Amino acid sequence: MSTLANHAFVKMNGLGNEIVVVDLRAQGGTISADEARAASQPKGAPYDQLMALHAPRTPGTDAFVRIYNNDGSEAGACGNGMRCIADILFRETGKAALTFETKAGLLNCWKGTEPTVSTVDMGKPRFGWKEIPLSEEFQDTRAIELQIGPLDKPILHSPSVVSMGNPHAIFWVDDIAAYDLGRIGPLLENHPMFPERANITLAHVVSREHINMRTWERGAGLTKACGSAACATAVAAARLRRTERTVTMTLPGGDLRIEWRAGDDHVLMTGPVAYEFEGRFDPALFNVSAA
Repeated sequence: MSTLANHAFVKMNGLGNEIVVVDLRAQGGTISADEARAASQPKGAPYDQLMALHAPRTPGTDAFVRIYNNDGSEAGACGNGMRCIADILFRETGKAALTFETKAGLLNCWKGTEPTVSTVDMGKPRFGWKEIPLSEEFQDTRAIELQIGPLDKPILHSPSVVSMGNPHAIFWVDDIAAYDLGRIGPLLENHPMFPERANITLAHVVSREHINMRTWERGAGLTKACGSAACATAVAAARLRRTERTVTMTLPGGDLRIEWRAGDDHVLMTGPVAYEFEGRFDPALFNVSAA
């Protein structure tokens, strides 16, 4: 029996990052990789990430969340998706603060002062080469030895690498639109340097308070917005002393506000979400009879 067959979903987005939310708190069940891929098809509800809400498994949390990319793989973190499910639960519970458990750990969310705007505490970034992880040892992950293109004139080189619950590589460029990220992205995502693959970001520092960026998202492809990539890029820029610890990140889908809090090193992401529509998955997507 399929977990998703005839199951209700909510289609949302965070700055164009396409999110589908499925509430499994009452019925339980696990979504397989095949089901996640099937649900993302044109006759389903195409998405970048599917957020599955499960009943809390740790006291003091509001839900356990599993995150699926549209290729069926699981993600450890999705900042835009967390804001989507937070907004649903803010409305359901009347709470102004929530705590979710994910594969990446506990994430706290706070309701913003404007409707559909919230803040997610994405936790501490990790910089150790084994934590990211990388396949080679680098003592300094602010810039590692990695390039694509000719040795004497590489297309991209020396990325900053960081984990925000998933691996990120950030390449610093003068013009984020000058590269075919749809072609370069999958090559770098699957580079041997990244044993768990990686999110690939092109970033341009506009000022000490502003960064432009585009991301090829691991397991999802080109995206209008990737919240964890925005966090990783903001942290990487601050580590290089190119920006302050609070910056506006401009993504193709809009702006996020990222603060790398000095007191505890936690990264806070603030931004909006939007509701698109509700529906039910056609059982035929999962080779299940509607009867």
